[in-house]
Amino acid sequence: MPDSEFLEDPAPPETDAERRRRRALFLRELAEARELRERVQPRRAKAARLRHAMRMRTFRW
Repeated sequence: MPDSEFLEDPAPPETDAERRRRRALFLRELAEARELRERVQPRRAKAARLRHAMRMRTFRW
């Protein structure tokens, strides 16, 4: 089968530091997007915050 070389993963497994760096970048961008959404749609963002707070208050361990 000629496509068999594409089945192998040529990239080495990522290191722990690379994974943490990508995760930190993702979380920064997520927080930035959340702040932007709150500025653009303050009423909806406030309702979402209140819903989240209610969920957290009613959560049972």
